[in-house]
Amino acid sequence: MSAAKDPSVEKFSFFHTDKDCAADYGVTAPGAVIVRNFDEPKVVYDGDNDLEKLVAFMKANSTPTIFEFSDDYIEPIFQNKGSAIFLFSEDKEAAYQTVFAEAAKAHKGKVLFSTSGVTTGIQERLGEFLGVTKDDMPTLRIVDPSTELKKFKFDGDVNALNAEALDAFINGFVDGSLAPHRKSEAVPENNDGPVATVVGTEWEKIVGDETKDVLMEYYAPWCGHCKALMPKWEELGEWVKDIPDVVIAKMDSTANEVEGVEIRGYPTLKWYPKGDKKGQDYNDGREVKDFKEFLMKNSASVAAHYAEGAAEEAVKQEEL
Repeated sequence: MSAAKDPSVEKFSFFHTDKDCAADYGVTAPGAVIVRNFDEPKVVYDGDNDLEKLVAFMKANSTPTIFEFSDDYIEPIFQNKGSAIFLFSEDKEAAYQTVFAEAAKAHKGKVLFSTSGVTTGIQERLGEFLGVTKDDMPTLRIVDPSTELKKFKFDGDVNALNAEALDAFINGFVDGSLAPHRKSEAVPENNDGPVATVVGTEWEKIVGDETKDVLMEYYAPWCGHCKALMPKWEELGEWVKDIPDVVIAKMDSTANEVEGVEIRGYPTLKWYPKGDKKGQDYNDGREVKDFKEFLMKNSASVAAHYAEGAAEEAVKQEEL
């Protein structure tokens, strides 16, 4: 009964029976069976006497083959880190629903299968998280909570969905050949202001540029602290605008995503100096003078620029 002590399956109730009772449930003792109130009511475990395999079997059979996303399924996906494929649709009778249902049976145990809308409650929040709007439906997404919440988008036409295309999408995710999908706004037509606007597809070009020192703000449009920071950020941008290899930048993290960059609060400030594009958290003060002191200390280009400026000013004073 070691599985009963595993916290990842704590919602299961465990019972020990004799061999006669086991036979009634189709189990040859010693053995195990899951009894549930969805899909097949009894599922017999026929694997090895191995704790890890038994727990994996329990998790795989603790949710319906297909379920409509609700608060009840936050735990098996996001807390237990179970990868899931979502069909976003309002048409319950569409032909692609049958294709999706058949795939759920064929690929059971690989990923969880769920349907969802985007207009109310937890489904609306799921849509926002995955970047899906009503205009995008029908559409398919896979989310992998075990790897920094990577998301994958089906690029085909869901209205013309067939088993072969859906199988390829799922198998590509399982074998690791599928590229993650990241949200990105359109590239700004004009980006010549004191603060560079970064979108998901341009992050590598601007922030990842090894020839530039970049101080970056990841913000949310609704964030009060972000709004209060913006005029200071603009002033700082003006202060370094004549230094070509120093960039003050911002990115709306609710509309853009970057591989390997997880933002858990707003605003998040990060420093990306030349030669270190992994990024360092900025934890100093948030007044303009604090930002200037940080750059003078950490950017050789800023220090050299203002040292040169001070020298020029001293010469002028002498000439007067």
